Amino acid sequence: MTERILIIDFGSQVTQLIARRVRESGVYSEIVPFNRAAEILDDFNPAGIILSGGPSSVTGTDTPRAPQRVFEMGVPVLGICYGEQTMCAQLGGKVEKAEEREFGRAFLNVTENSKLFEGVWNKGERHQVWMSHGDRVVALPDGFTVIGTSDNAPYAAIADEQRKFYAVQFHPEVVHTPDGAKLLANFVHQICGCSGDWTMASFKETAIQAIRDQVGKGRVICGLSGGVDSSVVAVLLHEAIGDQLTCVFVDHGLMRANEAEQVVSLFRDHYNIQLVHKDASDLFLGRLAGVTDPEQKRKIIGGLFIDVFEEEAKKVGGADFLAQGTLYPDVIESVSFTGGPSVTIKSHHNVGGLPERMNMALVEPLRELFKDEVRALGRELGLPEAFIKRHPFPGPGLAIRIPGEITREKCDILRKADAIYLQEIDNAGLYDAIWQAFAVLLPVRTVGVMGDERTYDYVCALRAVTSTDGMTADYYHFDHDFLSRVSTRIINEVRGINRVVYDITSKPPGTIEWE
Repeated sequence: MTERILIIDFGSQVTQLIARRVRESGVYSEIVPFNRAAEILDDFNPAGIILSGGPSSVTGTDTPRAPQRVFEMGVPVLGICYGEQTMCAQLGGKVEKAEEREFGRAFLNVTENSKLFEGVWNKGERHQVWMSHGDRVVALPDGFTVIGTSDNAPYAAIADEQRKFYAVQFHPEVVHTPDGAKLLANFVHQICGCSGDWTMASFKETAIQAIRDQVGKGRVICGLSGGVDSSVVAVLLHEAIGDQLTCVFVDHGLMRANEAEQVVSLFRDHYNIQLVHKDASDLFLGRLAGVTDPEQKRKIIGGLFIDVFEEEAKKVGGADFLAQGTLYPDVIESVSFTGGPSVTIKSHHNVGGLPERMNMALVEPLRELFKDEVRALGRELGLPEAFIKRHPFPGPGLAIRIPGEITREKCDILRKADAIYLQEIDNAGLYDAIWQAFAVLLPVRTVGVMGDERTYDYVCALRAVTSTDGMTADYYHFDHDFLSRVSTRIINEVRGINRVVYDITSKPPGTIEWE
């Protein structure tokens, strides 16, 4: 892996999208917080550097800055929003508070042709972009020229073509800037000179070799949940080290209908992977009895999982490594990049390492990948499409889909409702169009009448969202006939539910749903 783009993060909620757009163009990229960038610049050896947006004001004191050496390395640099402002401030320009802030849709007037715009925008044209800033550049550093303006930003796009420094006040990484991905591809390919040869096929070969180098002749235990991430990890490890791998499937009794049977059938019978299936549902449900706080549920499930896992690992004969399906968003979300807005929002991944008592090192072959990239890797590995396309279902399972106390009865009710919901989505040919769909059993009961009987049963909420990265999502727009059909089936077929509602909440960056 020789061509790499480094993204220095200043706390923007959409920094991940920059990395995704770069990778979509066939070039590997990584995100690093601004306060850790200096220490990795040499080892990373970037072909180019992108400075992200962020919520701080360059005009304040002690606000984030890029390492000054970024501008002395001789590599192309692209500043985005806050990235433009700190670039200008650090190179001798001037930034001030804007009289009129600019948030949302705006229009860029292209005033000069540029390598950044080549093949996308031409001088004299006007194009939609997405703005989000309260400061603006008012004086350019030496060597820069204006290549685009907006109504409230006279330096909305600037360039120093000789040094290959570029900056834009708008956000090219978001879909609301229709040509933004093309501009980022121009920077990566035309300006940084990257060929774009980073593919899942090449990643697979690199990952397999990296696993072999790390593991050697050691034994690996893989926590298998049946979700996309752990399934891909298991098959990747099996291809890399064969019988040195043992998968442990801890069934906590909080899975969807028939998922436990599907996991055992695929990995033990089809792949012939050494698999330990531990049914610990009584233990988990017993420990969760009476617990209502969602974070406490997570901690109980996580702690119990490790305890059961350790016990099963000892029975296997001990292991040197634990493999898990940590993804790149988990890594990013589990650290506070700026000490401010990018705060820790994940609590259920061992991203920072394992408890010392486990005496194992982590193997995390997916920690550089986004979710859609994991699916692409699964296809490279030949995993069945049904597993690859399976909607995300976080480790706590039904525990975070049942607000309030968890009981076996509630789990059985929700499992049946959830199965009907997913079945109808599949029957309608909508499964692949939806990123995640699930049912939730609300902790309230309502009075209803079914036939000649009065009922006092639970309310079931249905949720379906579209997304590509899992960071932002919009609800799926089902038609009324579909919702009517699903609701009728659930009420008729699931004893314990007498009302169904549909959640139409969108998910802005960084929020957590139903947890």
